[in-house]
Amino acid sequence: MDRRTPFMVLPLAALAASPACYAVQYLSVEQAQAIMFPDTILTAAPLTLTDVQKREIEQRSGMKVRQTTLKRWRAANGGYFVLDQVLGKHEFITYAVALDSTGAVRQVEILDFRETHGDEVRRAAWRNQFTGKTSRDTLRINEDIQNISGATLSCVHITDGIRRLLITHDVAIR
Repeated sequence: MDRRTPFMVLPLAALAASPACYAVQYLSVEQAQAIMFPDTILTAAPLTLTDVQKREIEQRSGMKVRQTTLKRWRAANGGYFVLDQVLGKHEFITYAVALDSTGAVRQVEILDFRETHGDEVRRAAWRNQFTGKTSRDTLRINEDIQNISGATLSCVHITDGIRRLLITHDVAIR
């Protein structure tokens, strides 16, 4: 046996023990729009927040506003399709929220999930908990939104993101 062999085994063992990368795109933006607003024309309507709006959103939601430009589309019926990302445990989760003309959640869809665990948030039963929620709801895990064991961080961060978006609607769109 070569004296270098043990030193070569250690890097190989570390490589074998490292977690596999996991990334799935479930829906494109266009597919999510067609599901959430079937037979409806959507018009791009990006929104740039002012510093005052950003501070109010952060204060009311308890969440940091990472991006001051919101990717959104206005539906012909007055609702909105909003695209957002939150950090899961290590990677970003891209999701979309459909709001009706009053600012209530119509639907939530997960577009991209890049984590190794927690993709149970894609289950319709979990996402459907948000339907009808507005900025007046608490939107907290284990209060009005149920947690999923093994997907806690994904549940918490998506819930926090949706709360931030609903408050953004209140502050900057209404």
